Amino acid sequence: MTTFQQHAAPSEQARAFLARAAHQHFIDGESVPAASGQTLTTIDPSTGEELARLAAGDRADVDRAVRAARRAFNGQWSTWTPYGRQALLTRIGQILDERFEELIQIEAMDMGAPVSRLRGSKPALLKMVSFFAAQAASISGETLMNGIPGDVTTMTLKAPVGVVGGIIPWNGPLNGQFWIIGAVLASGCTAVLKPSEEASLSVLRVAEILCEAGVPAGVVNVVTGRGQDAGHALAAHPDVDRIAFTGSTQTGRSIIEASTANIKKLQLELGGKSADIVCADADLGKAVPGAAMGVFANSGQICFAGTRVLVQRSIVDEFTERLLAFTDTLRIGPSLDDTANLGPVVSQAQLDKVLSYIDVGRADGAELLRGGGRLDGELAGGYFVQPTVFGGVTNDMRIAREEIFGPVLSILPFDDLDEAIAIANDSEYGLGGAVWSQSLSTALRVVHGVHTGTMWVNCYGHIDPLVGFGGTKMSGYGSKGSAAHMDTYLYTKSVYMEL
Repeated sequence: MTTFQQHAAPSEQARAFLARAAHQHFIDGESVPAASGQTLTTIDPSTGEELARLAAGDRADVDRAVRAARRAFNGQWSTWTPYGRQALLTRIGQILDERFEELIQIEAMDMGAPVSRLRGSKPALLKMVSFFAAQAASISGETLMNGIPGDVTTMTLKAPVGVVGGIIPWNGPLNGQFWIIGAVLASGCTAVLKPSEEASLSVLRVAEILCEAGVPAGVVNVVTGRGQDAGHALAAHPDVDRIAFTGSTQTGRSIIEASTANIKKLQLELGGKSADIVCADADLGKAVPGAAMGVFANSGQICFAGTRVLVQRSIVDEFTERLLAFTDTLRIGPSLDDTANLGPVVSQAQLDKVLSYIDVGRADGAELLRGGGRLDGELAGGYFVQPTVFGGVTNDMRIAREEIFGPVLSILPFDDLDEAIAIANDSEYGLGGAVWSQSLSTALRVVHGVHTGTMWVNCYGHIDPLVGFGGTKMSGYGSKGSAAHMDTYLYTKSVYMEL
């Protein structure tokens, strides 16, 4: 493991944005302060120092944003044709392509992901925007047969549900917001976005860029603030028709309870404790780095991270030796360091949580093989955790059952495939999972046997909006991507015409 101390300077464009005295809400096409006048501080996790000040939104700000979104939904935006919305999304994709470096520098400093990782996410973002541009011109109903006497024609139409509330997590807001924005613009809905107070800046910057691209005022609004204030108000608002939420299972329960006020549609991507199964016949040249980065990517702050690495007992020693050697090659540094593979976790609170779980792993009898602490030296001011590997883990240990959301990998040995599938399914979560094997029959047996929303074979973490992904069990419900994603932004209207 190598660490780097330098913290490169952001570009002139990113620097100018970050230098603003305060970053306000974006409502009805304008930057506006919180109704209360209150602000909150966001921290650069690479340094532990103040990065910017945000408007601290509450119920009054959410209500103002929802009213703007409703006016826009009922106004001129409702007359836009599918081709007009498609052209708008295409234009947005072009502008994002041009401004991407500025956006990833803002994101990197705000939530800590290395620019090298964020730079690699550009194709995924542009692909997502292209997907939703195509969907804008693909919305259709059906002409249906019926058994009604007389000359009656029947059909269905698809119509936008209305105002969508989007609650966005801090672990990747730049790309993550477009699962909502893309569908909103393609369907003709409008949105109020509430980004995490830990990472709001890229969402605010994108809102300004959308306005520049021609998105009408009020179609996409952003309210910043704490979850218990602005987030809860958005989930409970009686004039919000749908909520898209990505975050913890605990918060997801609160969203469900709040949504009952007007029976909102929900899409929830919640926690995970995914099993990454490495069989004896796996190609370890692929499986070792694949399994490692299935956990360590984004410093472990990915909902579907494969933090339970199940390794067949006959190869567990070789796999572990090669995994530790790979871990030692990872380079850790500030988010703007182009050479860093891993950055800090997002906050002091998250750092404390991850370190407490490492202590729990030790106390429960797991063998600490690498890492296990906070980085010191010149990186000590930031929220850096050493990539950590535990061996000898059993599935009843807390580090194998609870979501840590940090760079902590647990190796669990298994003897045969039935045992591996049973261990994988012995979890309240069902978000992701993988199997590494050169046998197609083995791979498909695991794919069919593991109860989870997404499975990868001889890879980890690929996501394409054409295919989509989602969770089951306590990991939530509702698809991100595919035609099923668009359907949740629409409702079906049945039409009976007597001629």
